[in-house]
Amino acid sequence: MVALDLRRLGFLREFEERGTLGAVAAALGYSPSTISQQLALLEKDAGTRLFEKAGRGLRLNDAGRLLAQHARILLSAAEAAEADLAALSGDVRGTVRAGGLQSAARRLLVPAVARMMVEHPRVRVEIFELELEQSLPGLRLGAVDLVIGDEYDGHPRPRPDGLRYTIALEEAIKVILPAAHPLARDGRPVPITGLRSDIWTASAEGTGHHAMVVGTCRTFGGYEPDLRHRSNDADVQLELVRAGAAVALMPPLALPAEDQFIAVRDIAETNLKRRLVVVTRETPAAPALTALLSAVRRGAAEAR
Repeated sequence: MVALDLRRLGFLREFEERGTLGAVAAALGYSPSTISQQLALLEKDAGTRLFEKAGRGLRLNDAGRLLAQHARILLSAAEAAEADLAALSGDVRGTVRAGGLQSAARRLLVPAVARMMVEHPRVRVEIFELELEQSLPGLRLGAVDLVIGDEYDGHPRPRPDGLRYTIALEEAIKVILPAAHPLARDGRPVPITGLRSDIWTASAEGTGHHAMVVGTCRTFGGYEPDLRHRSNDADVQLELVRAGAAVALMPPLALPAEDQFIAVRDIAETNLKRRLVVVTRETPAAPALTALLSAVRRGAAEAR
């Protein structure tokens, strides 16, 4: 009978998802040689080769792909068993790792952490700031437990199997202008067509926000925006607007309560929406994660 180590199966799943020993090592905080050694021991446990040469690296062979499929099932079952046992005991403790883009981390995750410290002090919550695209591999593999990402009208995100998506908050996108901008003076909605000659700022290429800004200018303005400034930090984008160096499209959750140097206006041509989406694995949630989800939902209700 073959005895397979769940930890080594986890390394195999990481390799299937990430493709190289170096990427697995970087994700898990081990050296590539340690990962290679553990996978070699897994081959010994399985009694067959799992990898083949691919240039200077490795790739899964047929047996490796087959075992990786079973590893997904076994690791998911082990996680579900741990969650069920924790729920049975009624003990809310453990570590929960949560990530999200900047506005979600600031307005939803940080207040949730504060609630957890009071209501569930034996739960260790770790948060980090990361875009949805960067977070999903770690979420699928169990390195992260909860991610808050965003979706914009007309720009759906990929939704890999095995994950659960719940909308936490929906808000209308606003045009953000320097207070002295000609189109900001009368308080009326601002047409995207009127910003053809302006310099724009947005998040980095490959993010949902970047795609939304470019797509909005193309669809409603008929032009490619002069997108000179890219930052995933909303405060950097706002500082560019304050300085009169750019215009932007941003959700209210990323904006300060008051700022005399910027003007916040509706979009004239459309009512463009952003949704904050909470993403978790489909496996049963441990009590600690369930408690954090509840805290996030309460924060979202307050933000609405």
